[in-house]
Amino acid sequence: MIAHWPGATVDLPSGPLHVRRASATSSTAERAVLLHGLGGGGPNWTDLMGLLRDRLDCAAPDLPGFGWSPPPATGAYTLTTHVAAITELIERDGPTPVHLLGNSLGGTVATVLAATRPDLVRTLTLVSPALPVLRPRLTNVHLPALAMPWVGRRLASRLAKVPLEHRMRAALALTWADPSRIPPERLEWATAEILRREALEHDGPAMIGSLRSLMTAYLRPARWPLWRLAARVQAPTLLVYGLLDRLVDPRTAYRAERTFPDARLVLLPDAGHVAQMEFPDVVATAVRRLVDEPRRPPRLPGRHGTAGATRDAGGGDGGETPRGEVRGA
Repeated sequence: MIAHWPGATVDLPSGPLHVRRASATSSTAERAVLLHGLGGGGPNWTDLMGLLRDRLDCAAPDLPGFGWSPPPATGAYTLTTHVAAITELIERDGPTPVHLLGNSLGGTVATVLAATRPDLVRTLTLVSPALPVLRPRLTNVHLPALAMPWVGRRLASRLAKVPLEHRMRAALALTWADPSRIPPERLEWATAEILRREALEHDGPAMIGSLRSLMTAYLRPARWPLWRLAARVQAPTLLVYGLLDRLVDPRTAYRAERTFPDARLVLLPDAGHVAQMEFPDVVATAVRRLVDEPRRPPRLPGRHGTAGATRDAGGGDGGETPRGEVRGA
């Protein structure tokens, strides 16, 4: 099992950012930046980074206020804050565009960055991206409640009183399809990390503020037109969805496939919200194929399909449940 990659804090115009790096083993490797989800950190990409070292020189930052990154100077945990920090990191490390990967909230940040700064993104990989869907599910209905100013504070206060072991079990059940796949060493590390984070004054505000910004983007599309931004992405895009995801509805996979102009879709029937952690080898194969393939011509309006794969569920408006498995890897 790969140990978590070492990290260091880098100074950016908007403030310090902690970045973990897995140096490439090849002189021809290209730069990649990997963005974690809400409540996560750079270690969410540990195994995938190790599998891609021969092809990608990977940097996995902790978004402002998460992991080992300090709070942003403005104190604002918003999509704008996160996008600005990652933009600065990419520009700091070099002039060439990067392969940008994002999971959940990190997928939203990556989508906005790819749409607004196409010069910085060579390819885009999104694992269960948190794109707007207004169909609450029993497994994620607590998230909008946490984002509400008064209710969120009360709910967060009550959750903090729940024993750590119970909270850990609940969190893993939400994010992993099968938490028994987690190696004991990683579970011990995650427990210690939660205890460290809870001692920080900015831990709660970072989580709630980022969630609130995400919910605002969902509810105010005129201000944050995330689906329209997705339609502007020029980079070849890999979409990875776990069919057992309890946080991001996998039924949105087909809308995402239709919306991103140059998209290929991979559905994993046994994966949850963090496919890059549960099945890093499968995701690595799909990423490698995306990175190495020639640029495809833009899809014509109204056309829909997945390259190099077959599936037994047709496209729709996001209301149907995907039934097949796309093996694009």
